[in-house]
Amino acid sequence: MERHINTIGVLTSGGDAPGMNAAIRAVTRTARSNNINVIGIQRGYQGLIDKEFLKFTSSSVSNTIQRGGTILKTARSKAFMTEEGRKQAYANMVEAGIDALVVIGGNGSLTGAQLFAREYDIPIIGLPGTIDNDLYGTDSTIGYDSALNTIVECVDKIRDTANSHDRIFFIEVMGRDAGFLAQNSAIASGAEAAIIPEGSTDVDQLAEFIERGKRKSKNSAIVLVSEAQKDGVGGAFYYAERVKKEYPQFDARVTILGHLQRGGTPSAYDRILASRMGYAAIEALLEGQRNIMVGIKNDEIVYVPISRAVKMNKPINQELITVLNVLSL
Repeated sequence: MERHINTIGVLTSGGDAPGMNAAIRAVTRTARSNNINVIGIQRGYQGLIDKEFLKFTSSSVSNTIQRGGTILKTARSKAFMTEEGRKQAYANMVEAGIDALVVIGGNGSLTGAQLFAREYDIPIIGLPGTIDNDLYGTDSTIGYDSALNTIVECVDKIRDTANSHDRIFFIEVMGRDAGFLAQNSAIASGAEAAIIPEGSTDVDQLAEFIERGKRKSKNSAIVLVSEAQKDGVGGAFYYAERVKKEYPQFDARVTILGHLQRGGTPSAYDRILASRMGYAAIEALLEGQRNIMVGIKNDEIVYVPISRAVKMNKPINQELITVLNVLSL
């Protein structure tokens, strides 16, 4: 028999992403419109352990949809990785009367949600909040579009210097295990190449790029590189050093965009996506669903088991690689 939900807790966990506030807003206002109380949990799972609880009303989330970051703040909690930490978190939930959780975060955050739900039979709805866009079962994650736009704006500026000095710029972007940011920002900015984790292991991506450049007789170029390390060295620096040693005729430079990609005002797309997902999270709880992630497929809201969202690898569209290779000729 499905228990009635009187109070939900909402938290953001892991890395922040533009649009998280829009999701918090949608969750809060949809819940309140259904007479469900909302408790905002600060600093993610650590706040659940430390009882950092705030009672949220509709006015609590006023004037937040345009703000970057997360008004609930976020953290990575080592304590929550332990049985003792999760036990304390559950005890605090019971004491506060929280019947269900909405967790906004990436792979690690939803993995924690899955474990917590299994151990204590808690209804949990996950919202994919990560700029990496690496969660299975959704075409896009909250924050991805905003980060993509930020990267493209930066690359456009760097292009001016690359052309002026006949340099190759290796621009490192986030996405340690997934190349969505690098691949799509390369297409959008007219870059010459993207070096991504999903690249074929039997192809030297740097050599392939250099050969294409020689055919075009180009001395300046932009290469987007996912942050995955190579031989213990950051991706962009690894390839820049190789150019220095193997292709000394080229002048290579490195730019690491870093946390610049996480900040800033969320795009219209991310605001709309987060709003739809936040609304759908409460609808799912009202329908008695649990332990699912809200996703978007072909512009339709879908529900994906959290276990599949975090365990399945999200494949990059191979057509995108072909598109970039052809258009950069």
